[in-house]
Amino acid sequence: MSTEPPPITVPQGIPALEAVTPTPRGDLPEILVITGMSGAGKSRAAAVLEDLEWYVVDNLPPRLLTHLAAMMTPSPGGIHRLAAVVDVRGREFFTDLIEVIDSLRAAGLDYRILYLDASDPALVQRYEAVRRPHPLQGEGTLLDGIAEERVLLDAIRERADIVIDTTELNVHDLAREVRLAVSGGAEDQLRINVLSFGFKYGIPLDADHVVDVRFLSNPYWITELRHLTGRDEPVRDYVLELDGARLFIDRYVEALEPVLSGYMHEDKRYATVAVGCTGGKHRSVAISEALAGALRERGQRVVVTHRDLGRE
Repeated sequence: MSTEPPPITVPQGIPALEAVTPTPRGDLPEILVITGMSGAGKSRAAAVLEDLEWYVVDNLPPRLLTHLAAMMTPSPGGIHRLAAVVDVRGREFFTDLIEVIDSLRAAGLDYRILYLDASDPALVQRYEAVRRPHPLQGEGTLLDGIAEERVLLDAIRERADIVIDTTELNVHDLAREVRLAVSGGAEDQLRINVLSFGFKYGIPLDADHVVDVRFLSNPYWITELRHLTGRDEPVRDYVLELDGARLFIDRYVEALEPVLSGYMHEDKRYATVAVGCTGGKHRSVAISEALAGALRERGQRVVVTHRDLGRE
């Protein structure tokens, strides 16, 4: 008996996907189709996925999904996680969705369907709050449009891998549910940017916390350190061995713990801690690097940037 795999066939009228070399399962591109009832929170779900670094396309005609899928690649810098919001705003194009996703599966590409739903009273309340008509309402009532949409979506709801009822969820609850459903919570982590700067160039506008380390002696006044920066070992060692430097870092990291936990609870995904000295070259740079290291030791996701390093 032949062990050759059957040829890939694509339904007529749908662009064929190019044959590709089989990819290890763990490196396969991810495709997520976001659909569901209008007003159930698809836009919020899309925003959450963008924060998780998915490539998100809103209101995509289904037949274009095959083109995007063919462009995906697991290589660094490529599109390897695609989320497409497909719903009844696409009018007659929406009816192609089931045929299109069948073609993806036939081409050997796995996908998941995230379906967002809500009760009729909740949807009515949300539409009345924004004072916009339902996309299928036409000359009828809001409930007429909702009823028609439920009929159109019935088949795709049956195929959904993930169904989230948003009736009782606020925007933060929905964000948590989406992250948990899509990533299993693995990416549910705050991103912290520790930013060094010089006060003489102004405080960063996007800082959530501003730390002033001018209480430490300035290496600028030591001739052999003046031309170096806080990234250089002699300056780093000098700054960190000053009285109070390491104690400050330890105490500040401890003080940040309930703050960072609170950010997560309130669905804040990014935080910037700005560390300043006079010129942003010596003390702030060394303390920023040390502070970032201490935060990483506590399991935080941290990047360090030095805004004013290199300025005169």
